[in-house]
Amino acid sequence: MSENTIPVTVLRQEGKATTSAELNLIQEEPLSIRVQGQPYAVVMRTPGDEPAHVAGFCLGEGIVESPDDIGTIASCEGEASNVVTLTVNPIRLTAITKVLERRGFVSQTSCGICGKELVEDLSQMVDVLPDGPAIDLEKAYHCLDTLKDHQTLYQQTRATHAAAIYSTDFELLSLAEDVGRHNALDKAIGKLFLKRTLHRAGVLILSSRISYEMVQKAARAKIPFVLAASRPTALGVKLADSLNMTLASPGKVGIYVYCGSRRLAPYSAGQ
Repeated sequence: MSENTIPVTVLRQEGKATTSAELNLIQEEPLSIRVQGQPYAVVMRTPGDEPAHVAGFCLGEGIVESPDDIGTIASCEGEASNVVTLTVNPIRLTAITKVLERRGFVSQTSCGICGKELVEDLSQMVDVLPDGPAIDLEKAYHCLDTLKDHQTLYQQTRATHAAAIYSTDFELLSLAEDVGRHNALDKAIGKLFLKRTLHRAGVLILSSRISYEMVQKAARAKIPFVLAASRPTALGVKLADSLNMTLASPGKVGIYVYCGSRRLAPYSAGQ
């Protein structure tokens, strides 16, 4: 049992036989993210990796662009706190006034905002990504196919999402698990961001579907290739295509590539 799981006794029904069993359930707790001391967002997440989680979240939101923008990341009540505050340096603070004023807009889509307006708004926060090195789709699929081998919490609870980040030559750089798919991605990105190695990221593997928020987070991290276990949303594809990203997911036969096919390496039967 890990510190992020809780053992519970459950009723197990098999045919007419009833027995008891003990299962490990994943913990889920709120995390209040504050920026410059003011509430910015509350997310439900698996406790752990709070500094990386907040750093990755704030990168995705456009609050920071570089680790140098960060003044401090601190828990309000020690390491076990569910409240974490990020501060930025004075120069960065002057650049994010509008970001802080629209608190929660990108993370939680407001009523009355259409997909076109949302993509246009997000595109203002993210640069179009360069083509970069060609990506081997078969090797990427192998990473997705073996993702659960790296998921310690999933093996215990069957209840977590995962995000794994690889270099373009498929060196595993970062992996995170969480009850929330957004949180897992924020944590995986945040680990590399704080270590100043995010520039090495080239391939993102997700256990979940690819929504526009996930595309936004990947784009802000400058990760051009995303392969996920489930299909993307139409808005996710639209945003990714506008940013020169590649999205893919497995089909019943083969792999579907929704946009950015020019980034794929030529298939070789001898590989």
